Amino acid sequence: MNSPENPVVFGTEDLLISLCNSVSKVLTAASGSQIHFSAMVQRITKTCLKPDIGCFVLFDGGFSGLVIINFSSLAAMELYERYMLNMGMAREDLASSHTTDEVGNVMGELMNQIVGDFTGKVRRELQTHITQNQPKMLVLNKQVMLSVDTHLDQPEARRVTFYTGGGNIFYLELAVDRTEFIKLYDFDAQEAQDPDALFDQAGRGQADAAPPMASATGNDTDDLLNSLGM
Repeated sequence: MNSPENPVVFGTEDLLISLCNSVSKVLTAASGSQIHFSAMVQRITKTCLKPDIGCFVLFDGGFSGLVIINFSSLAAMELYERYMLNMGMAREDLASSHTTDEVGNVMGELMNQIVGDFTGKVRRELQTHITQNQPKMLVLNKQVMLSVDTHLDQPEARRVTFYTGGGNIFYLELAVDRTEFIKLYDFDAQEAQDPDALFDQAGRGQADAAPPMASATGNDTDDLLNSLGM
């Protein structure tokens, strides 16, 4: 069987754009304000968690990688407050500092929604499967290097700048094994899940006082960093 003369190739930058679109879509729906990202991307050699809140998740399967989002305290609080207000919380009941567990739990839940949307697109559009670990949130006062190079044969890393509706900035970093997906034949991608339905479900879960997603603090943080070789 002959290969197509001009096969469709899906590479690192395409993965990055897909991930950035997931970040923008989920956080826009959560905050009720437009989240957008820069048209320019940085090629970096190392990934790291930075103050004030760093969030990361590892994924494996069809390809391996690491996703990090570094929020400033202002960006984190803006997204947290807008999300909670959209969920029906009263402003006087909101946390007042980005260092509280509640803020970390909410940002971790949003990270989980982002990566879930991304892995869904990978399954539908690339017809492969990746799994993710539980997103980890760390409140930081200094930079922490974070690497998955030992798991990657040909690592590539990128950084993208994001802007919130209120003009605050946060950064996404992606480290992934260099890979290309080549389309062999045409197929119809499955329909995406409605993000509004996901947030309605999250709102019902909070109303039922479900246990919050745990953020990495204290001994949990030490165990986490030790497991990463730091």
